Amino acid sequence: MEDTKPRNDLTDSISAKADMMKLLLGDQASWESNARSYPRKNPFVIDKAKGIYLTDITGKKYIDALGGAGSLALGHNHPKVLEAIESVLQKSTPLHTLDLLTYEKHAFMLELLDSLPEAYHGDVKIQFCSPTGADAVEAAIKLCKTATNRENILAFHGAYHGMTHGTLAMMGNIAPKQNLSALMPSVHFLPYPYAYRCPFGLQGDNSIAVNIEMISRMLSDPESGIVKPAAIILEPIQGEGGVIVPPISWLQAIANLAKAHDIPLVVDEVQTGIGRTGYLYAFERANITPDVIVLSKAIGGGLPISVVIYKKKLDLWQPGAHAGTFRGNTLAMAAGLATLKEVRKPEFLAQVRSVGCYFKSKLIELKSKHKLIGDVRGEGLMLGMEVIDYKQKADGIGSFPADGQKAMSIKKLCFQKGLIIELGGRHSATLRFLPPLILTKEDVDKIIQIVDESLKEV
Repeated sequence: MEDTKPRNDLTDSISAKADMMKLLLGDQASWESNARSYPRKNPFVIDKAKGIYLTDITGKKYIDALGGAGSLALGHNHPKVLEAIESVLQKSTPLHTLDLLTYEKHAFMLELLDSLPEAYHGDVKIQFCSPTGADAVEAAIKLCKTATNRENILAFHGAYHGMTHGTLAMMGNIAPKQNLSALMPSVHFLPYPYAYRCPFGLQGDNSIAVNIEMISRMLSDPESGIVKPAAIILEPIQGEGGVIVPPISWLQAIANLAKAHDIPLVVDEVQTGIGRTGYLYAFERANITPDVIVLSKAIGGGLPISVVIYKKKLDLWQPGAHAGTFRGNTLAMAAGLATLKEVRKPEFLAQVRSVGCYFKSKLIELKSKHKLIGDVRGEGLMLGMEVIDYKQKADGIGSFPADGQKAMSIKKLCFQKGLIIELGGRHSATLRFLPPLILTKEDVDKIIQIVDESLKEV
């Protein structure tokens, strides 16, 4: 008679691991701050990671379509990234150097400068910051205020630039700053193009024309109430704001207005940069040349680093005007160099655009099948799908109210079925997809199947 003991052992092992996962998650909930976020929505303990997949300690695999919130351009544990990290470790190179120079840092800067559009060559400086995008945004604002001797900052509805006091002041989302006081003063908000929910209640070209005209007149109006600003800061595609993609014509108009009024234009490429949209830098799709570029997330190959790249004319601050102990992360520079070399290849970016178009087309197919999807948008592998309450009354341009509760239900079902995604946008009603850029069309099909099944259940 066949011995069933190995099967029972396996069952016991899985059960024991599931119990262990509950115990570990309980410890995390007990020990970690109440501000923790992702574990609340993705309750698992990660054991291994490779490519687009995560495996928890019970052996269950998940497709990671969150990708470290866009940090993992080449996915988890890419061989070229691991090789770069191992080469640093084997040479006894210092892992932490403040802003002192190493061969790794020199090579990273050289590759980064060379990756920029030709208009920047020989005309920019790099500021290394503490390892978060928020710190780099803070540095960019300090730089512009110093260079212009002005105070006001123009930001946009729906913006996300970080969670520090300064960056929160420039955030569109009210909730995270509701109970905070004394945020950075003199921030003024402008309307960002949002075709599905136009702030002017208009559609198509009329919406963009009015948007540009309003901002143009405000900048020229001596009665606008806003003293000439130190900077205009924007995301070339809003991420946390719900994957809002502005028309190229709007980006070009804002760049032209900034130049005409001698206002530094800061483009926050923390999430959009390094191939995410199918362009190495998202501002390239509009053929504009911002004065300041902020980079983090994918620029470190999955390790923490952030930089500000800016035109030399702005380099008027003094030594030590912006600093940070951990701005000299050698491993991140090595990993970032390997990532940048891979991502900037024309064939790699072409693949991102191709797979992104396929992914978007499949999401549009889901929209045609499911009434609770109001809009699909995005560029490259930065995509979003807005969930609506179609049983309520639509507004004047046919847009239904956002439904964050249903979006959360869909997200939870996706997780149960082995897919990790994120929410964003108004009322957290937009399903967001930020998978590693190595995603294939076969991977897209797997994701679409899970999302489709989850939509049906909701």
